[in-house]
Amino acid sequence: MMVVVLVLLGGSGSVVFSMDYGVLMAAVLLLWISSAKAAGLDSLQSVSEGCTLGQFPCGNLSVCLPQVLHCNGIEDCPNGADEEHCGDNSGWADFFDRTIKRSFPVELSTDCFLQQFPDGCQCSVLELQCVRIRLRSIPHVSSNVSSLSLKSNEIRVLPEEAFIKYTELQRLFLQDNCINSVSNQAFRGLFKLQKLSLSQNCISELKAGVFSDLQQLNWLILDDNPLKTITVNTFTGLKSLFFLSMVNTSLELLPSSRLCTHMPALNWLDFEGNRLQMLNYSTLLSCDELTVLSLRANQITVLLENTFHGLRVLGELDLSSNQITELPVSIFNDLQALQILNLSQNPLVHIHQSQFDHLTQLQSLGLEGVEIPNIEPCMFQPMKNLSHIYFKKFQYCSYAPHVRKCKPNTDGISSFEDLLASVILRVSVWVMAFITCFGNLFVIGMRTLIRAENNLHAFCIKVLCCADCLMGVYLFFVGVFDLKFRGEYNKNAHVWMESLECRTIGFLAMLSSEVSVMLLTYLTLEKFLVIVFPMSHLRPGRNQTFVVLGVIWLLGMSIAAVPLLSEELFGNYYGHNGVCFPLHSDRVEKPTARGYSTGIFLGLNLLAFLIIVISYSSMFYSIYKTGINATDLRSRLHKDVAVANRFFFIVFSDALCWIPIFLVKILSLLQVEIPGTITSWVVIFILPINSALNPILYTLTTSFFREQVELLLCQWQRHTSLKKERKSLTTSVMDMEPSRRQYCPGGFLPRTSILDMEGNFR
Repeated sequence: MMVVVLVLLGGSGSVVFSMDYGVLMAAVLLLWISSAKAAGLDSLQSVSEGCTLGQFPCGNLSVCLPQVLHCNGIEDCPNGADEEHCGDNSGWADFFDRTIKRSFPVELSTDCFLQQFPDGCQCSVLELQCVRIRLRSIPHVSSNVSSLSLKSNEIRVLPEEAFIKYTELQRLFLQDNCINSVSNQAFRGLFKLQKLSLSQNCISELKAGVFSDLQQLNWLILDDNPLKTITVNTFTGLKSLFFLSMVNTSLELLPSSRLCTHMPALNWLDFEGNRLQMLNYSTLLSCDELTVLSLRANQITVLLENTFHGLRVLGELDLSSNQITELPVSIFNDLQALQILNLSQNPLVHIHQSQFDHLTQLQSLGLEGVEIPNIEPCMFQPMKNLSHIYFKKFQYCSYAPHVRKCKPNTDGISSFEDLLASVILRVSVWVMAFITCFGNLFVIGMRTLIRAENNLHAFCIKVLCCADCLMGVYLFFVGVFDLKFRGEYNKNAHVWMESLECRTIGFLAMLSSEVSVMLLTYLTLEKFLVIVFPMSHLRPGRNQTFVVLGVIWLLGMSIAAVPLLSEELFGNYYGHNGVCFPLHSDRVEKPTARGYSTGIFLGLNLLAFLIIVISYSSMFYSIYKTGINATDLRSRLHKDVAVANRFFFIVFSDALCWIPIFLVKILSLLQVEIPGTITSWVVIFILPINSALNPILYTLTTSFFREQVELLLCQWQRHTSLKKERKSLTTSVMDMEPSRRQYCPGGFLPRTSILDMEGNFR
């Protein structure tokens, strides 16, 4: 009769249960089925209870709530059923930890029945723990010991017959000793040993037959050893082995012979963190009892069609963090008992429409970090029992409305419910839109009313305000569509990002951004020529200015429109996120689109930023050098400080806007995962900074504009006063107000230095 031992690791020690293997498997099956039923994993039940697709019942109540309200941390059902059974307890790991440990509590006695053991060890009944007492060899203890823990000591060698006299030993823990040599006779005589842990050592080789006497061994743990190769003959004699773990052992390749030849009862196989590149068809062929298989974090690139053929009782399969690019269409056809499948963090380029059709018992599917360009609802519909699904993008959740728990809930910008995920974003988009739009409209209006000394420069400033105003229009539309989709964004996410409206506002944002950058560069170069070369005649005239402005707008519209001309080359250029702005690249972006956006953000815009920084630095140096010979040093110093402050804020605002954008673009090209929250902050707060501050920096803070506004206000006050009094006495009254006369110098202002003239320093 075959006996297995389950060891559940708790916070205070190990709990051991021994029972007939057949009885155990029957108990496991019954408990698993009952727990699955209790969790309400069959989504078809919701339909039978009257809930429509995408909604799930509140327990026994005749109330249905949409997917987004289940497991969101808030009790929306009257009985709180929407927040019950939210944990993903698919798979054996959680089953052992929760069900069996809860069902079979065991209390260990504090009495000791061992007569001989070293000082510093702790004894309980027939169990001995000699942990961290600096042992250099296997100690001498009573021969009737049943459990021996020698963890975290300084044992380096396991010689022949090291445990020969401990015939009653059932559990042996040797981890964290840096054992580097294991004799092929080291475990001779341990016929009753059921669990052996050799993890966290320095074992590079295990010789054939080393485990030949361990015929009752159920658990073998070889984690974190520098094992590079291992032969099937190493496992000779392990006929009762239930659990085999070889995590982070640097294993490169399993032999072509069958792995389970000497381990017919193998149920749990963990090869996480090794160097496996491929599994042959015959590797797992005889593993008929295998229930859990973990191949996580290896270097597997290809899986053959029949790799998992015959694993009809496999319940959990972890293939995450490998290099798999494509899966054969029928690779999972034999896994009809599979309940948890993890394919996350693989560079899959394609998933077949019928890839999961035979996984009718699947409860948890992991696809995190996997792009699914051909995603369709029919991919997931055959998995009727699916209760948990994990995607890279939360928008994918709309393709699996029958799944109760879908993650992620947000991409940092948008959420299930809203286009803008947080209240801060929803409020800020309106605030930034109002400041940007009305600030620029105010400047356009005031510059139209106020006389300018340099009409061409004033016209350029108004054109700049028009470009910046488009950024405010873009933000207004984002806010409007956020209101439109409030509470049900995930249903409309895919349609919205593919829509003409999304592409239009993306076009507006790109147009505003690029025209503004080019206009700022042009205005900077104009100032540079006037201040650094004041005696030259390089300043553009009226016709040249109109031509330059026209070219800038045409170029800006071309830059924004080119990605809309060919979807085959650029894909959905503006539809990679809910705010429709192509800030950073992702893996599914077309190469043409990636190169184009890189050329714009790290080519044209970076060049413009460098020109602005260098030009303003040269202007300040020229002004400072000119002021050295000034007769009034204090007045000259005061003006230099004012100029420095103005230059600093102009360059600082440009840097504040564009440096984060440059960094985001560079990181995305380096394949660094960029959280959506960063994108949302950049688009809502950082990108509009220049558009919001340009009216202040180039108009509202200039001395000429302030004086003209004061003059305009004074003239309005004078007109109002004359209209009210209509008497000749008004003139004498006004003459008695020197402050008012100071601000109303008869309709003209005296000429100031070249630094304060309208066309030179804005």
